[in-house]
Amino acid sequence: MTARILVVDDIEANRRLLEARLNAEYYEVITASNGPEAIEICEEGHCDIVLLDVMMPEMDGFEVCRRLKSSALTSHLPVVMVTSLDQPTDRVRGLEAGADDFVTKPIDEVHLLARVRSLARLKMVVDELRLRAEGTGMAAPLISLAGVEAMRGRVLLADDRQSSYDRIVKALSTTANVTVEANPQEALFKAAETDYDVLVVSLGLVGFDALRLCAQVRALERTRNLPVLVVADLEDRPRVLRGLELGVNDWLSRPLDRNELIARVRTQIRLKRYADGLRDQVTQSIELALVDQLTGLNNRRYLDNHLNVLIEASRLRRSPLALCIFDIDHFKRVNDTYGHDVGDEVLQGFAKRLKNIVRDGDMLCRLGGEEFVMAMPGVNLTVATRIAERARLAIENEPFPIRDGKDSLSITASIGVAAYGANKTGMELYHAADQALYRAKSEGRNRVAAAA
Repeated sequence: MTARILVVDDIEANRRLLEARLNAEYYEVITASNGPEAIEICEEGHCDIVLLDVMMPEMDGFEVCRRLKSSALTSHLPVVMVTSLDQPTDRVRGLEAGADDFVTKPIDEVHLLARVRSLARLKMVVDELRLRAEGTGMAAPLISLAGVEAMRGRVLLADDRQSSYDRIVKALSTTANVTVEANPQEALFKAAETDYDVLVVSLGLVGFDALRLCAQVRALERTRNLPVLVVADLEDRPRVLRGLELGVNDWLSRPLDRNELIARVRTQIRLKRYADGLRDQVTQSIELALVDQLTGLNNRRYLDNHLNVLIEASRLRRSPLALCIFDIDHFKRVNDTYGHDVGDEVLQGFAKRLKNIVRDGDMLCRLGGEEFVMAMPGVNLTVATRIAERARLAIENEPFPIRDGKDSLSITASIGVAAYGANKTGMELYHAADQALYRAKSEGRNRVAAAA
């Protein structure tokens, strides 16, 4: 998996050394010698991951990271701080500025590359979500990671040593609600059944390979996007690197620093909520693209996409399929006489009455204007005509309330019905029903006409 890595360091020898190491792994490398230059490169979208030196003149790495993470353009970029500072207080300061991880000088090449690969996978997922949200063209402006709150998350802790999990629970007591599970398989079950923000796994589980639990979490659809943070002893470093390859998001070593633990957990909570927010935006955008906002029914685009699917299913099952097109009679007169607000109330009421008729599995759409379509799998032309007549009577016999129920209008509808036949496409079926609708209107409206 390749990525574009921005290396930021004021010392040229350091930049060249990192560039050579990353190039050997087929990463594309860009370099910057100071903070403002790095910020400009990031804002122009030229990199996927930032390797950021801490000790730089004028603007240090902490300030560069803080600015990147506070901007909607760059807040999603993973930042790894490269530093000779190795005290927990320094790491906490960087995490609070938004850093995703630290690499301590002299650089451990294996750790660096494992971390870069892990962050590249995460960046790929976020980029895909951002692209899909932007590509719909119908969502609100993309949310920014900088605006995502991390307070009071839900943490699942897989740890079977009481002395260990007691310390972790106490440390996180002000940040998250922590559920402890000593049995790894029960932890996997709980992770799949409950919406946790972070899974914390102790690599020291007795009688069970903790990395297998991490791999199982990544393999399940329900838990694939759950952030995993592992807690390891110093001698577990090779297993930590293997965990990063398996999809572990972050790690910290014992003895635990309380503030670093809190900072890393909060970072993972924010990242998960950011990704969840992007997924929600994608879902909402899709709904906006396929749902008529006035009536809540599916729209013409949905019909175009799904009618052929229903026809193919009917063909394979050798079962009937009927299509009805409803047109509100003289609807323009309603708008011209009472106004578009009343017209909207009539359309909403009309949709509600049709909803009372459809069965599970039927497809009901608003084409636009005063036209509606109902597709009924498993229904032949005779039965569909009866259903259409029942709908026509339900519309005619009960006036439509308008102006918040203060008045009412009598409304009628014309309906055309057609059934799927040999070699008919969705468009051909639609045209057959449309021709039947035209006949119903030409014969006096307020009636049902079936295609020949």
